[in-house]
Amino acid sequence: MFTSQVLFFGFGWLFFMRQLFKDYEVRQYIVQVVFSVTFAFSCTMFELIIFEILGALSSSSRYFHWKLNLYVILLVLIFVVPFYIGYFVVSNIRLLQRQRLLFACMVWFTFMYFFWKLGDPFPILSPKHGILSIEQLISRVGVIGVTLMALLSGFGAVNCPYTYMSYFLRNVTDSDILALERRLLQTMDMIVSKKKRIAMTRRQMYQRGEDQNKQTGFWGMIKSVTSTQTGSENLSLIQQEVDALEELSRQLFLETVDLQSTKPQLKYHLWFL
Repeated sequence: MFTSQVLFFGFGWLFFMRQLFKDYEVRQYIVQVVFSVTFAFSCTMFELIIFEILGALSSSSRYFHWKLNLYVILLVLIFVVPFYIGYFVVSNIRLLQRQRLLFACMVWFTFMYFFWKLGDPFPILSPKHGILSIEQLISRVGVIGVTLMALLSGFGAVNCPYTYMSYFLRNVTDSDILALERRLLQTMDMIVSKKKRIAMTRRQMYQRGEDQNKQTGFWGMIKSVTSTQTGSENLSLIQQEVDALEELSRQLFLETVDLQSTKPQLKYHLWFL
């Protein structure tokens, strides 16, 4: 077990140096040590769970290492990490640098107060266990851990589809938008020209009707009826074409708006990735 802990510590140290902080020039060795220790004992606890399932090692050895891992993890999570975070924050404030150790202790006591008061709404306190017993500490850490996991799970459930949405978005370029806008303008020009034809045809029919009303006789009545039927048929055909073109223009307009809105979203998702 101790050999595996040393191996896990070395792996955590290398992972921290080569992966997490490979682009940073400032090296904080205390941070590296704390991270490596936390990583090593976390992996050791997972290893102990596997050994418990497989029945490896003796029960007394597993119990000893389990208690050791729990105490070290709680020491790091409750005492070392909050104190060092407070010390690092106070060190960056110029007015508090002379007495940063004192203010770091004040920050840590403030954290411990709220950490301990966190267990008041929950049935954690028990007369069987002491104030600083492992049961009291684990119960509060468990409450915080479950709450953080729930928050991270909810954030991941929303953020993951939004992050990878760009894979399902079609690629939109400026040429696509310009081509669609050109088609829309051509369609609008055709609609305007056909409506002009309708207006001119109606005007001609109105003028012919006035001229034919002045004519009398049997042939004048027949000529007026045939010309009216022919003009109405032409108007109905042109009106049908106008209706189809207007529907096409609406679809082209909606597609243009969709492309215009998709392009900045695609840029944002590609930048975010």
